[in-house]
Amino acid sequence: MIPKKAVIFDLDQTILDRTTSLIKFLNWQINFFQLVPPVKKEFLIQRFLELDDNGKVWKDSVYQQLIHEFSIDHVTHDMLLASYINDFNKFSCCFNDVENTIIKLKEQGYLIGLISNGRTRFQEHNFYALGLTEFFSSIIVSEAVGLRKPDPAIFLLSCRQLNVSPQDCTFVGDNELADIQGAKTVGMKTIFFHPDQSIRSLIADATLHHYINLIDLLKTI
Repeated sequence: MIPKKAVIFDLDQTILDRTTSLIKFLNWQINFFQLVPPVKKEFLIQRFLELDDNGKVWKDSVYQQLIHEFSIDHVTHDMLLASYINDFNKFSCCFNDVENTIIKLKEQGYLIGLISNGRTRFQEHNFYALGLTEFFSSIIVSEAVGLRKPDPAIFLLSCRQLNVSPQDCTFVGDNELADIQGAKTVGMKTIFFHPDQSIRSLIADATLHHYINLIDLLKTI
């Protein structure tokens, strides 16, 4: 009997185009709360992206700093944080060809999983908003299971939920430590994703720039 193959994805900046989603959300939030005059909007967005550091910094401290720097006195950081938690998912969007690629993977018999570091409710809502849930046989968010990538245990948990061995899994992610090294530790194959063609991984089994190429790439590693 041929063993089942699985592809397990990271969420932020892998399936979810977090930067594009975040910029769309911030445009709305700045307008809705009238945080700054229109001439300062782009500057505030860029400053948020700098402070956020690709999601490494939780948003309470980001908003506190922005309120201080831009002298915002009519809303609190708690109000803006609540809006971020509740409204970001309305702006969630995938990278190009993600949906079509995942549908084809499912049609070809692959099991599909997700492992995301982050806060459970927030990450789940961002993922659900993409409309891909039905294709995934395992969805794991770090806070819910008390484990975080690159801990090998979270990758092994995904394997157990999918009922596959690590050697029959390929992990796709954008972070060389949390995603690539973590997955390699348990024996998974790895694909590093980055939309910039000039950026490649030196440790992953392959680098992916466009999802349209993923299925062919899986056959080469």
